[in-house]
Amino acid sequence: MIAPLATEEESGFHAPSIADFFPAPVLFEGTFLEFNRLQLVRLIAAAVLIVLFVIAAKRAKLVPGRGQNVVEMLLDFVRVNVAEEIIGKAKAHKYVALLTTLFLAILAFNLTGIVPGLNIAGSSLIGIPVMLALWVYVMYLGAGIKAHGVGHFLKMSLFPPGVPAFMYVLLTPIEFLTVFILRPATLALRLMANMVAGHLMLVLCFSATQFFVFEATGGMKAFGALTFVSGFALTLFEVFVAALQAYIFVVLTAVYISLSVEDEH
Repeated sequence: MIAPLATEEESGFHAPSIADFFPAPVLFEGTFLEFNRLQLVRLIAAAVLIVLFVIAAKRAKLVPGRGQNVVEMLLDFVRVNVAEEIIGKAKAHKYVALLTTLFLAILAFNLTGIVPGLNIAGSSLIGIPVMLALWVYVMYLGAGIKAHGVGHFLKMSLFPPGVPAFMYVLLTPIEFLTVFILRPATLALRLMANMVAGHLMLVLCFSATQFFVFEATGGMKAFGALTFVSGFALTLFEVFVAALQAYIFVVLTAVYISLSVEDEH
């Protein structure tokens, strides 16, 4: 008789799935205080980020050391290359704290996906991306209303100048969708989708490596080297993607604020 093929559970191979992003509760199951591993990862990332910057602030010196240099480089990067470059030096100072907080928080949450023992990005479930996108939404709408007043801001947003009046029938609904719906939605979805894709690829590579090395027989074991190298390369790529997505998020935030506070766009 031909033996039945081993199932995924029997073989030990863990194929990535959406279920990875919905871990079982570890505390308070069935209540509104339900707490799972992904929430723990987020708390760890936030705590580490806060502790690092508190230590850096307390140990700040006139002649900075390596750690202080790294912190100052990150802060200057957001202030100079994002806030001042996009919003302008005259207005950027109002939004540097917002942009810096967003960049560092997203970077920290993204990088947990490659940290051994954590192994999942805190931003890979929609809650954090939506919360951050809504924060941006409130900030750029508030900035526009404060700069121009409600009526003029709505006019600027929904009725672009220099357009024939009959075109507003088409343009105004598009502008409404863009300003009030698509901007926050795409911010959240872009961030989440990239982190989900990265997690699935890493799990696939390293699960396959474990299977080929420990459970495959004969020449199949050689494939373990290939999947391990692929997983290592993808890990390095995920570091790049984590930083890139944090950068894209704050750049778009700065662009939206700039469009809100400018007289014409």
